[in-house]
Amino acid sequence: MERIAIVGGGTGGTVLANRLADELQTEIENGDVEVRLITADENHVYKPTFLYIPFGKKTVEDAKRPIEELVDRRVSLTIDEVVDVDTDGKRLSLAGGPTLAYDQLTVATGANLEPESVPGLVEGGHHFYGPDGAEQLRDELAEFTDGHLVLSVIGVPHMCPAAPVEFVLMVDDWLRERGLRDDVEITYTYPINRTHGIQSIADWATDLFDERDIGYETFFNVDEVDPEAEVIETLEGSELSYDLLVAIPPHAGTDLVTDAGLGDDGWVDVDRNTLEATGAEDVYAIGDAADVPTSKAGSVAHYEAGVVADRIADQARGAVPTATYSGKTVCFLEAGMDEATFIEFEYGDEPFVREPSKHLHWAKLGYNESYWLTARGLL
Repeated sequence: MERIAIVGGGTGGTVLANRLADELQTEIENGDVEVRLITADENHVYKPTFLYIPFGKKTVEDAKRPIEELVDRRVSLTIDEVVDVDTDGKRLSLAGGPTLAYDQLTVATGANLEPESVPGLVEGGHHFYGPDGAEQLRDELAEFTDGHLVLSVIGVPHMCPAAPVEFVLMVDDWLRERGLRDDVEITYTYPINRTHGIQSIADWATDLFDERDIGYETFFNVDEVDPEAEVIETLEGSELSYDLLVAIPPHAGTDLVTDAGLGDDGWVDVDRNTLEATGAEDVYAIGDAADVPTSKAGSVAHYEAGVVADRIADQARGAVPTATYSGKTVCFLEAGMDEATFIEFEYGDEPFVREPSKHLHWAKLGYNESYWLTARGLL
């Protein structure tokens, strides 16, 4: 029997499992192939929902579903944590005790937030990149009527690369709707010498920041936060005071990846086209865990999952895999509370940023609602 294991039940892992269940239906039913998804969380979380929680538009419950409701019945689902990957012996050790053998492995372990790596950030900052943080920020925003709101991107790469820009444009609009914008100064900071890693998005965002009186500081690398003085100190030697700090915390991969010799800093070193790990045979990586030169976005995980499903299915049938990933990325960007834009690009492309519209805003909200069909492999 060909044993196919997937570690991680986020977007990439779930879509991959369901795609393989479809592509290898006959082989699974004949007992020639097993597809197993191992995840530590019994809930599947759609993280883009967190952007809307601080504004009272969504709740944490809206962001999650039991993973057993999303995974095809032909997939063997194991709710447990993988604590060790032996790529030589092709075995996975689980926190629950047993080990699992595999023939083909896909790592989809995602990214982790590390706010504690910046002194004072846990005590002095808020974020919307997780359920607790998004709810706490919602409560802070509800009471925030005047002062200096700073959004600071601390380190790259990070999940949902457009979300910090979206938040700033949304909070500007949200404050205007409440008649508070004149009493709130907004500043956005980014660690390189423009407002976003992609030049066309940086140009688009900078124009809107200027138009809406949103300040911005570039080449701004946070060293520490003084929560009592409410001051951010940078590696460049500057300081910025705040009354409400919304920080995008540093991100890292998992120790599991590093300990397995698959890559540094928890990101799996892969061939950017085949998504095969460079440090081990019969191992793939997708989603945020894969070190590829594009965004750590849900659409990337989705498209990568399709490529890896085709490649693994070919291998399971004894054929030569030919599917490749082109770097395809698709992303909606909110430009306020009721308008959005849309970009798509591949490796080496500079995306065109469309004129924001209400139609694209509703398209984004529509996709967010239909995401659960995507996770099931139905879209």
